[in-house]
Amino acid sequence: MGSFTVGISDLKVCKSPDVLVTYALGSCVGICMRDELSGVGGLSHIMLPDSTQSANGKDMPMRFADTAIPMLIDKMVALGARRANLKAKIAGGAVMFATTNDRFNIGERNIAAVTDALKKAGIPIVAKDVGLNYGRTVFFYPETGIMEVKAAAKGTTQL
Repeated sequence: MGSFTVGISDLKVCKSPDVLVTYALGSCVGICMRDELSGVGGLSHIMLPDSTQSANGKDMPMRFADTAIPMLIDKMVALGARRANLKAKIAGGAVMFATTNDRFNIGERNIAAVTDALKKAGIPIVAKDVGLNYGRTVFFYPETGIMEVKAAAKGTTQL
């Protein structure tokens, strides 16, 4: 069993029993996907919602929800997943800084962009731990489909 770390603006795919982990999800969102039948899993750590709003969006597709999610799906299919079997779990999207300006609420915008991209791809979100005001670390186990969310403020939950 291997453990693979997914950095910020990164994504990785694996087959069970390997484990995927990402740290420091503040306003970022972690997207865990799994095909139960093939044992293929994937994890993307997106930082921003929309690549079209950035001058270098095309150069950094793993940074944005609208480009990273299709890329994750493609990599999972290439490893043997069936697109029709994919299910997602998401975590993160916290409001890390108090602000009265919604434009700066990147966490909420990231959650909305991830939800939208998954809906467009036809992939259901079966569990989520999003929003609020604290950071999270995610361990994803494609073998069981468990997304373990650790937060200093809240302890550990399994979804």
